[in-house]
Amino acid sequence: MRMYDAIIIGGGHAGAEAALALARLGKYTLLISGNLKMMASMPCNPSIGGPAKGTLVREIDALGGEMGKNADRTALQMKMLNRGKGPAVRALRVQSDKVLYPRMMQEVLASQVNLELLEAYVKELVITDDTVGGVRLEDGRCFESQVTIITTGTFMEGAILVGDTKRSSGPDNERPSIGLSANLRRLGIPTFRLKTGTPPRVWRDSVDFSQMTLSPGDGFVHHFSHDPDVLRVLPEEWPCHLIHTTPLTHQIIHENIRRSALFGGLVEGVGPRYCPSIEDKLVKFSDKERHQLFIEPESASIDRVYLQGFSTSMPHEVQELMVHSLPGLSQARIAKYAYAIEYDAIDPTSLKPTLESKIIHRLFFAGQVNGTSGYEEAAAQGLMAGINAYLLLEGRPHFVLRRDEAYIGVLIDDLVTKGTKEPYRMLTSRAEFRLLLRHDNADLRLSEHGYRIGLLPTERYMRFTKKKAAIEAEYRRLRTTFITPSEAIRNRFADLDIPVIKAKTSLTDVLKRPDIDHEAMRKLFPEHFTESAEIYEQIEIEVKYEGYIQKAIRETEKLKKEELIALPEDIDYHKITNLALEARSKLQAIRPLTIGQASRISGVNPADIQTLLIYLRSRN
Repeated sequence: MRMYDAIIIGGGHAGAEAALALARLGKYTLLISGNLKMMASMPCNPSIGGPAKGTLVREIDALGGEMGKNADRTALQMKMLNRGKGPAVRALRVQSDKVLYPRMMQEVLASQVNLELLEAYVKELVITDDTVGGVRLEDGRCFESQVTIITTGTFMEGAILVGDTKRSSGPDNERPSIGLSANLRRLGIPTFRLKTGTPPRVWRDSVDFSQMTLSPGDGFVHHFSHDPDVLRVLPEEWPCHLIHTTPLTHQIIHENIRRSALFGGLVEGVGPRYCPSIEDKLVKFSDKERHQLFIEPESASIDRVYLQGFSTSMPHEVQELMVHSLPGLSQARIAKYAYAIEYDAIDPTSLKPTLESKIIHRLFFAGQVNGTSGYEEAAAQGLMAGINAYLLLEGRPHFVLRRDEAYIGVLIDDLVTKGTKEPYRMLTSRAEFRLLLRHDNADLRLSEHGYRIGLLPTERYMRFTKKKAAIEAEYRRLRTTFITPSEAIRNRFADLDIPVIKAKTSLTDVLKRPDIDHEAMRKLFPEHFTESAEIYEQIEIEVKYEGYIQKAIRETEKLKKEELIALPEDIDYHKITNLALEARSKLQAIRPLTIGQASRISGVNPADIQTLLIYLRSRN
């Protein structure tokens, strides 16, 4: 058997990040994918980012991952969502080139030192003494490794469902992974069935865009990556368009509802709550007269569009009627029919916060196989699994992000502590410290970690430290610079139609006013605002939301203290008699690493936490 430091099973977004992280950190890595030409593909929506998800991508980039850079290189349109709302919920979303995104990621993977790519299917893991030692392929070949990461996405026992038909398949009619899921169950790793789906694609030249509302981007003024050199700027952005379902659409769906695989009884898996099929929307939200849909470009090299929000598992002839009932699509020709897909996922509560299995040592899981949905959630897990696999090999302490440090921390903590019964989607509402976890400050939160681990290049880190120092120095200067309402100053305010200051005031107090932003400050006081807009964006948020930010920081102190109290792995919770019965059962199953993690387990109440603290004191 050939020996590797690490083997990655699966070449999706999680597998790509895991493989690149390990290889860049000097580990000899093998990535095994059923089709190397489909690595990092976008079988569903050709976009990256959105609420919460966009912040995940920024965090991936701040730690030294690849997704942000690739999204910037392959964007067709960029839009900052929720610009009229507070900074905690602002989110970048890009419409990606479906063809270019995987092609460029594949080029990065193929050129990466220490990384080999192999087109094959893994049949089973090679296990010795509850420790993974490699993989066995379908053709009988074996490969040894010190760690293995499974990132099979929606391929394990995948099945495509349309109407009353069900066939074994992965996304985009790719061959599924057969046998590995059963192998995991024999090893004691619990699996369950999930479902997701995708909408029809329509040929662009058959669409009447004049009946739709234009949804333009912001221009190429945003970026996911903190590296300004990777942004791709097209002569003009590709447009998206907005439409709504019609009464006829709803009538067609209701008349054929039992022909849907979902409502016809064919579906076994649980579907995504926050991205349901159109027929599921009509049943769950029967009071809604119409539903919003976006018509989005797939690629500059494919003349077809994507019907976001119109996922379905109806038979093809019903899909034709449904599509033709929509504004601007009465003559539309369907290029690719919609389908639902079922697959096996593992119970994520069987994982440690490092994403290593609690059952099989040196075996990690990342991506949709852990019960998540979305490219961004997958990539974030892949990066963290790769980092922790590397640290395990090096004998260094593991790397776990807290809930107050990153959306990545919230994502993984939710999975391993609470579990999921449906495809998990990252939402801003899941993050209790979301004002601290913003799109704009991902580098300030995580670059130190990325550099310490070894993934963030020195040049990027030096640029970050220069930016951080500039923010701190400029903030101090603005706090100690005062303006008096002289005639010249009053005239500046009058020219901008802004109420003038009444007395001597610091520049930060002027900026704190709700009717003034950093761009207005640059016009009012050009002699004082000479740094980049990026610097003043940070200062403005800190000034305007100072009270809320300080309150959130105080609340994180309790979390930090609880996360420092470790729970030994050999505790038998059934023997701690003062714990409630439900708490004993949940703690024994999840086996939290810290008091903080224990406190977030459903069914473990504050009295149980106090009992655990007393137990730890007596044990020590």
